Amino acid sequence: MTIADTPRTPVSESSFFVRLIRQVRRVPFSVTFGIVWLAAMILIAFFADMLRPYGITAMDLRARLSLPGNPAHFLGTDELGRDVLSRLIQSIRVSFTIAFGATIISAVFGTTLGFAAAKFRGVVEQFVLMLADFQAALPFLVMSLAVLAFFGSSMPLLIGLMGFYGWERYARIARGLAISASAQGYASAVVQLGATPARVYMRHILPNVASTLIVSMTLTFPEIILMESGLSFLGLGVQPPETSLGNMVGFGREYLTRAPWIMLAPAFVIMMTTLSISLVGDWLRDKLDPTLR
Repeated sequence: MTIADTPRTPVSESSFFVRLIRQVRRVPFSVTFGIVWLAAMILIAFFADMLRPYGITAMDLRARLSLPGNPAHFLGTDELGRDVLSRLIQSIRVSFTIAFGATIISAVFGTTLGFAAAKFRGVVEQFVLMLADFQAALPFLVMSLAVLAFFGSSMPLLIGLMGFYGWERYARIARGLAISASAQGYASAVVQLGATPARVYMRHILPNVASTLIVSMTLTFPEIILMESGLSFLGLGVQPPETSLGNMVGFGREYLTRAPWIMLAPAFVIMMTTLSISLVGDWLRDKLDPTLR
């Protein structure tokens, strides 16, 4: 048998799995737990319609305030006999939809303004920095309460409003990194080759600053979840019959002494989700930021 006839596939596959196992072992247990928890929450949000055992408005008045562990209602029921597990699954979908949508809007809006400030400088840069300072100084919760109280609460308005939370961070980060990248040789070389400013920023500068922006998104995401929960707790967020994590906590506080499971289940999900995102975000920062290596 010649060397060319020697089978190499098992060796390559085994070496691949060995490298994969080594990479997994290097990830701390807390980060692994956070990734698994977030993956589970995303799957629940995607397949909520198939996972819910009951409708979120289906009432069973004969089983009002049933204790958790009941075969028919694993997490118990609320004051109207609605299944807590079904409402919790729907709340995860709604809260994650708001948080994901608002985080994307905030990142795109802030990064665009940051790139515009780095490109045009002068009056445009000063205007963007002035808006960023104004946004940072304005209590966002007070502004949100005023807007929702005046215009009413709806899902698109809530996502758009939450999208303006934290955009000034992305603007400052994108501006500083874009100015630094523009001063380096590769950006100037691409410009001399005839590339348009949009191509320079989207194809060359953005990929080099994406790691820092991704880490910033992991820090903003749990804050938006908590902000939405706070607004829903105050009654200006997601409105019935729809439900969210903060909405469940807000309605469950009245039954904290008689039926604490109504409030504790969504509160536990909020706590674990924000903790998991923080753990994963800190790990990504350590892995992606070259200054920390």
